Formats: sequence, structure tokens, C-alpha cells
Amino acid sequence: MPTGTVVASRTFPMAPGEPEIKSSTSIIPCFLFVELVLMAGTVILSYHFEYTDTFPVHSQGFFCYDSSLSKPYPGPESASRAPPRLLYPLITVLPILTILIGEVSSVLIHPQWRNKERVITCGDCCFFNPLLRRVVRILGLFSFGLFCTVIFAGAVQTVTGNQTPHFLSVCRPNYTALGCVSHIQYVSSVYACTGDPDLVTEARKAFPSKPAALGAYAAVYTTMYVTLVLRVKGSRLVKPSLCLALLSPSWLLCLLRVAEYRNHWRDVLAGTITGSAIAVFLVTCVLNNFGSSDSRPEEDELPLQEPDETIDPVLHHISTYEKGLKLHPQMSLDPPPCLVPVTPDVLIPSNCMTSQV
Repeated sequence: MPTGTVVASRTFPMAPGEPEIKSSTSIIPCFLFVELVLMAGTVILSYHFEYTDTFPVHSQGFFCYDSSLSKPYPGPESASRAPPRLLYPLITVLPILTILIGEVSSVLIHPQWRNKERVITCGDCCFFNPLLRRVVRILGLFSFGLFCTVIFAGAVQTVTGNQTPHFLSVCRPNYTALGCVSHIQYVSSVYACTGDPDLVTEARKAFPSKPAALGAYAAVYTTMYVTLVLRVKGSRLVKPSLCLALLSPSWLLCLLRVAEYRNHWRDVLAGTITGSAIAVFLVTCVLNNFGSSDSRPEEDELPLQEPDETIDPVLHHISTYEKGLKLHPQMSLDPPPCLVPVTPDVLIPSNCMTSQV
């Protein structure tokens, strides 16, 4: 039996119509000691950025009576029209359901897909189904990108310390004590704020908008999955409509953040670009557009046509001659001179050529 050249694995070719079985001894150790460790690291780091003060936020100064930072305080995040209890389930449950429905539908509609994906075995005890491996790969990377978005947005917020539009409403600076006499006077003291320290710290985390980044990441990731994987025959409006329906909540979230004075327009723009860039990078560079060389069925695949053995020799000769004319245009279209014998004693000239008898 021939063996493959894959390191720490063996590939067993099967009969036509049966899925190929690949034996690997490194898939489980790699999953346990590499991928799970990286995933746990991103989860822990995102938790520290989101719920602890492990990384202190940069204290950026402000101008006295700055109108762009003097908007009324809209209340806590739980009082928003898009509260976290609605936002976080939406950006996690909706993509997961869309991907699960898409993968199961692909297997049910195209049963031959299961024969094109390899079944990986680890020893004699574990068999990894192709559908299960693909779902874990797509959803696992989606979760990884979600935590990476939280980490990236939290890190930028911590380093920049840009204020929200309602910063001065929660900061409550004493302009008299600070000696503010004009709008161009800059205040850089870290003790300028007299308001609630927790609200002041949260008001310094505006750029980029984390909800906008998470919403854009989930929307772009799911939209790319629908565009690249799902195949709808007979209608050209189903996929665009579904994609627009998935992108619309992200756009509405950005508008809502600006309308409620929780972020500036540049904050939601930076968050949208951040989330979209992470999603595009993971889909194109890591997942290879949600496909592999053996994973998706070819809908337009046609069987090779066998050469027709009943071709007329004369037509075949003419076709060969025409092909030669294409390669050598200088050849004449007139057939070569020849003599057509009619009787044993007489030769009749054919096609402008005389015979000398």
C-alpha cells in the first residue's frame, strides 16, 4: 500500500466514491497544546482589557469648554438602545447559526462533498468527520478573531485615551480652579476631573469604538461566508438580500453610537475598519476563502467526453487542413493541383492544371 509524504501522517487511497482516509498522530497534540493555548491566551487577555484595570488608560488632556466633548451624558451602556445584553448575543449567535445552517445544507444538497473531504484518524480510536472538522475550523477561527478584535480595540483605547463626546459631562472639571479663561486653553492635569473616576475612565475609551469593531467583524465574516460558500440556483437576489440583511445591523449600530453621543464619527469609522480588516484577513489568508482543494464540490464539473470514433475521414482531413491554415496563413486556400484519372487512357486535368500526355 503506498504511503503519503505528509509528516507524521499517512494517507490511504480508497476506492472510487469513498472518502479518503488520512492517518495523523499530530492533530490532537497540536490542538491541545497549541491551538487551545493560543485561544485561552486571547480569552484571558481580552478579559483583562474588558473587565479589569490591569492596563491603565492614558490620561489625555482637553481644551477648556470644548463643545465637541460637552454633550450630555447618555447614561450607562445598559441604558442604550443597543445594550450589551442584546449586542453580544447578536454578534455571536447569528453568525454561528448562519454557518451551521450553511454547512448542514451543503452536505444535504451535495452528498458527494463528503467523498471529497478526507477523514482523519488519530491512531485506532479517533475518527474526525469531515463536516465536524470543517465546522470546528470555521467557528473556532471566528471565535479567535472575535477575541482578537476585543484585544486590538482595547489596546488602542488604552494607549490613546481619546475622550467620548460626553467626557466633560462626567469629568466635571472646575474651570475656575484650572484657570480657564478661553476656549484655546489646554488642560493636561490628571487631577482636573472631579466626577466619578469609573465613569471618567470609561469616557476615555472612545477610539476606536469597540461595539462598532465587534459588529463589523461579525457582519463581514458572516457576509463573506454567505458570498463564498452558499450557492443559490435560480435567483440572483437571495444572496445580496441576505448579505445586506447581515450588514445592516452593523451600520445601524454605528449610527446609534454617534446619535447617543457615545462615540464620535471617527471612532465608529476606525472601529468598523478594524473589525472588517480582521475578518477579511482571517477569511482570505487563514481559511483560504472557506475552502480547500478537496472540500467543496464542483457544480459545473462535466465528465470528460470520449473521442468519437465514427468521424468521417474526409471531414477529419478537412478539419486538420483548416487548423494548418490558422498556423500558417500564407498557405493558399485552393487545394493542391492533382490529376483525376477517368479512364485508363485519358487524364482529365483537375483544378487549373493541365496534363501533358
